[in-house]
Amino acid sequence: MASSSRASSTPPPRPNLAFRRLRGQRSPGEFAALVRRAAREIGERVSCDARYVGRVEAGEIRCPNYAYERVFLHMFPGRTLTDLGFAPRSAVRGRGARTDAEAPTAHALSGIPAQGGFEHHEQNHCDEESDVRRRAFMTSGTATVAAASLTALPLSGTAEAAAGTVPRPRTAGEAEALAVEEAVRRIRLLDDRHGADGLYRRAATPLRTAYALLDAGTSRQATADRLYAGAGELAISVGWLAHDSGRFDDARSHYAEALATARMAGDPALEAHAFCNSAFLARDAGRPREAVRAAQAAARAARHVASPRLLSLIALREAGGWAGLGDRAGCERALFQAHALFDRGPGAQDPEWMTFYGPAELAGLEAQCWSALGHWERASRHAHRAADVAAAQTPEFTRNIALYTAELADDLARAGRPDEAAAAGLRVLALLDEVQSSRIQGMLATTARVLLPHRRAAGVTDFLAHHASRARG
Repeated sequence: MASSSRASSTPPPRPNLAFRRLRGQRSPGEFAALVRRAAREIGERVSCDARYVGRVEAGEIRCPNYAYERVFLHMFPGRTLTDLGFAPRSAVRGRGARTDAEAPTAHALSGIPAQGGFEHHEQNHCDEESDVRRRAFMTSGTATVAAASLTALPLSGTAEAAAGTVPRPRTAGEAEALAVEEAVRRIRLLDDRHGADGLYRRAATPLRTAYALLDAGTSRQATADRLYAGAGELAISVGWLAHDSGRFDDARSHYAEALATARMAGDPALEAHAFCNSAFLARDAGRPREAVRAAQAAARAARHVASPRLLSLIALREAGGWAGLGDRAGCERALFQAHALFDRGPGAQDPEWMTFYGPAELAGLEAQCWSALGHWERASRHAHRAADVAAAQTPEFTRNIALYTAELADDLARAGRPDEAAAAGLRVLALLDEVQSSRIQGMLATTARVLLPHRRAAGVTDFLAHHASRARG
């Protein structure tokens, strides 16, 4: 999506006056230096400069990424992101985030309530995991939650949509573009917390609607650009739900659809995203050479985006492919590149969908590389770090915490440390009331098989019993 298209089709950003007051009499450059120093104090690395400060104060950055968030909260203890003039993260999780002024229109079109359900606010992470909401998720069932949260792009409530067909809508406009972007954001929020199972089939309806809107056409090029980008991101999000729930063929189809959309729209950021996810899928599907080539294609597209963090993630996708080929040298080269790019820090050009990519994800993906190469002890060290960092820094990403801990359990089991593996496995089982992911369940099943020879050990017995009980239930 070209930034010029977005700028011309949405209201101008609101200046962040609260943040400007905090800068006081310092120049933007002086304040940026203070931000970098505060980051070093807590072990973060951010590439803050006067331009970034200016973009925050102009309201162009509605919510900082997690690294900047930790730095700002360290600099101004006792304040929340909203005290600093930012929007709640839940309002900007997707690529096409709304402005506050647009919220009523988007919610009216999407049929998703602005508050309640699984709409979380940044001020209180405890609310995100409250007992009330956990019970609501457990008693409603994933399909009901998905229905409440993903219905109602325009037309999705009609009889035709329910039957799997989408009628041709009127010419698409601003409202429809906003609704597509809203669907992307909702899917990502739900997946972050609860995993893909149960969401995938419900997400197919807004995806069909998005492409029907593209077929209907628009009267403005800027709106068409937004619809193409939104539909492509939605295809990737639905593809990821298929991927994470073990539907690899479906995922491959959705990623190919996103790639075709990116090529038609001339959108290199969307193309890089589609290839990046395709590389991950190829690795998981046992096609490591394809994973390497897809990652390299993603890197070529990403050169137009100017985001070191995006290139870092893509290098990790390539590393995973080399690990699957058993090429340790190739894997280590890609890992070195991933770390070097990551250490440049976050930047203003980082795609919004990359909010999940921080130190925990870096460690988790590296753990998977060493696991594929059979270096279990090294893999377990990285997996342990991933789980610990995720729990401390991004507790709202429940699915990722479960994933990293499941990786840790498997690595420990294969490293000959059954008691520790069983303890990690039990921690994952405790999260499965909130997280539904076939990927994680498959990892636990593999760990259980590896631990069977140690079933007489007390901790292992407990894990195997709980795992078997859940499998039967």
